Amino acid sequence: MSYDLIFRLGKKVLHGEQLTFAEALQLTEVDEADIPILLGVANKVRIKFTGNQVDTCEIVNARSGGCSEDCKFCAQSARHDVKFASYPLMSEAQILQAAKTAEAHGAYRFCIVTAGCGMKHDPDFGKITDSIKLIGRETSLERCCSLGILTPEHVKALKSAGITRYHHNLETSRSYFAQICTTHTYDERVATIKHVKAAGLEVCSGGIIGLGENWAQRLELAFALKELDVDSVPINVLNPVKGTALEDRAPLKPMEVLQTFALFRLILPTKILRYAGGREQALGELVPLGFLAGINGMLIGNYLTTAGRGVDTDLNTIRGLGLKPIAG
Repeated sequence: MSYDLIFRLGKKVLHGEQLTFAEALQLTEVDEADIPILLGVANKVRIKFTGNQVDTCEIVNARSGGCSEDCKFCAQSARHDVKFASYPLMSEAQILQAAKTAEAHGAYRFCIVTAGCGMKHDPDFGKITDSIKLIGRETSLERCCSLGILTPEHVKALKSAGITRYHHNLETSRSYFAQICTTHTYDERVATIKHVKAAGLEVCSGGIIGLGENWAQRLELAFALKELDVDSVPINVLNPVKGTALEDRAPLKPMEVLQTFALFRLILPTKILRYAGGREQALGELVPLGFLAGINGMLIGNYLTTAGRGVDTDLNTIRGLGLKPIAG
């Protein structure tokens, strides 16, 4: 029976053992009626290994649009015909104000995000590091950034500027990556993560579910993140944007989304699993259930090109479940 399998494998994780890929794949085939049991077991794993604290992060889209890459899901790719605000790098004063607003909202972390493949020959890199330093002087926020592919020299400069964590998603599994992006490689993304880890910084890396990948490929992503020993795993759910190559992709069912969260928690029991983009469209009123399926981190407020539920609603959801946003 499915619930016997769930309890057996759940106990294995709770006893400090690791799931194999084959065992995790078995959990993708449980009876739909038993998925709530799987969520409950994942919730117990979250409580045991990470407690009731929730890592909150607010982001700023500091440079928007015009990206050279062909990622099929992304509204900011110059190869797609998407109507949204495109602009050059914000001024230091604008980025600082966004950080101060995030701090006033109660965010623990603040992340500067820029569109583009990476920082090679990017004239904005020095301005970004200056902004990171300014935020460190003017706020108590933990500082992160998401600037694409980096060299070790870039990582060294960012660490010196004061970031404690770097965000760089794998997006999907190695075996499915070429179906999503052809203008750079999966290995380039992995190399950036390894550069960041080698510098002694934390890594925030996850991906998007619902791109058309199968269950095995979704689990392949989770195990790749496990092997890379990333610290925070944002799980986005595809929100198809009109004008992108995936605008007609059928949405995942809510219970499949929650099942995915639970499986990632069982595979990555000690890590931060972060609610990210697309949760509102994918889950609607079921958003709180994500925290009862293993989620213990959250992007609060808005995303890069789409609006969220609002900071107050996000934080009220956390507190209403008896969880505690990490205080700065």
